[in-house]
Amino acid sequence: MRKLSLVVLIGLFLATLFFMWLNDFDSFRIGYLILFILFLIACVGVWDASQKKHAILRNFPVVGHFRYFLESISPEIQQYFIESNTSGRPFSRNLRALVYRRAKNVNDTHPFGTQRDINEEDYVALRHSIYAKSPREEDLRVIVGGADCRQPYSASIFNISAMSFGSLSGNAVMALNKGAKKGKFFHNTGEGGISPHHRQGGDLCWQIGTGYFGCRDGHGFFDGEKFREKASWPEVKMIEIKISQGAKPGHGGVLPGVKNTAEIAEIRGVVPGTTILSPPAHSAFSNTHQLVLFVKRLRELSDGKPIGFKLCIGKTEEFEAICKAMVSEGIYPDFITIDGAEGGTGAAPLEFSDSVGLPLEPALIFARLTLEKYDIKNRIKLIASGKAISAFAIVKNLALGADMCNSARGFMFSLGCIQALRCNTNACPTGVATQDKHLEKGLVVTDKSERVYNFHKNTVHAVKELLGATGHEHTSQLTVRDLVRGDEMVDFANRFFPDSVAHHLD
Repeated sequence: MRKLSLVVLIGLFLATLFFMWLNDFDSFRIGYLILFILFLIACVGVWDASQKKHAILRNFPVVGHFRYFLESISPEIQQYFIESNTSGRPFSRNLRALVYRRAKNVNDTHPFGTQRDINEEDYVALRHSIYAKSPREEDLRVIVGGADCRQPYSASIFNISAMSFGSLSGNAVMALNKGAKKGKFFHNTGEGGISPHHRQGGDLCWQIGTGYFGCRDGHGFFDGEKFREKASWPEVKMIEIKISQGAKPGHGGVLPGVKNTAEIAEIRGVVPGTTILSPPAHSAFSNTHQLVLFVKRLRELSDGKPIGFKLCIGKTEEFEAICKAMVSEGIYPDFITIDGAEGGTGAAPLEFSDSVGLPLEPALIFARLTLEKYDIKNRIKLIASGKAISAFAIVKNLALGADMCNSARGFMFSLGCIQALRCNTNACPTGVATQDKHLEKGLVVTDKSERVYNFHKNTVHAVKELLGATGHEHTSQLTVRDLVRGDEMVDFANRFFPDSVAHHLD
């Protein structure tokens, strides 16, 4: 390949000189530009052939750069030219388009029937009633706060999941919070602490991660007085202890150094420009009893605001041990957020994203059943987090046992996210997941906050329509019996007259 490249380069060089000679050099001035370009290519080729870091460039000088270029735009090639309307990952084109349409408050209907294979085994559907009801006009809300909570909070069934300032741009955070204010739903701060961008008037769920950002002392440990100060802010309605998250359970949060600006570092109490790795576990507690005592401590320091914790379930016996500790200590969180392994993040090792943690559905079912086993479900609200961006996803989670849902990437789409898969590079083209001021300018807060509001409003309305189709009046009436899976009628002798259908008729 080196010899071929050299022969082609020399041939072009001689051909250019020949045409310049035929035209007496002066009348073929473009030849000088061609010679200059060929000289630059030759320099690049010499450099590629002599460097020792990249085998591709060493063996294929100049031409090898096309491989790296095509690789850099492979997500765009996949998204725009290869994927179908239903095959995109993590979210299909149909789902992304649904969010865009609802965020823009335009027609969100779908033509010509479903594009899904509804005969596949993992197909899940809602069992509708022939006695459907009209959607209710009032908002669907849930009261969060048990017997020990002195400041209960009325939450929407659909809220913004945890995304830190740092992971998202300042403009993105402001747009989310302004949209939450208008739509009267809460905005989870993420573990990066409460920034000025979060304080736009919207209700906040302040997340406390293992780094204790915003309430840490000089050594990175929890500082009760700093926590008390911020917990007293009127916009802080709920406080969530982050034990783990679905995309990287057992791995601390990651803020790449390129995103760690001076502003972010000041908010978090860290050194700017450095990659911030939160510890994988909390230092304020190390066992189940200490965890429930920490819940009690935060409730006292916050003057009785709702306290909960978030986790992705792994070892189920550990969650059961937490429930036992709650009963023995007589201390109960006001809510528990269950994050599925399919949850998203700005940056995580691939092995953690792909291979650690329980998916949301089995985890949610297990959590609900365990709380019921210990007769404490009525004390604790369950929040489902993980790829809930459509009304059906919300209804399904509520039927499986959740009281409400949080969504992160759904609201990112409402801000204009195009699933460019650049979240961990600081090069998000839409200004959502970046600290690059040039890119951030593209996200206009006044416009995007309206889209956040519209997305929430239209999605909750769609939930009401689905709820009416089931014949129910409130989400609290949904149960797992409102759902049917495609594989529930597989084992039968006659495909069209299964025993399960006959049983229902009996």
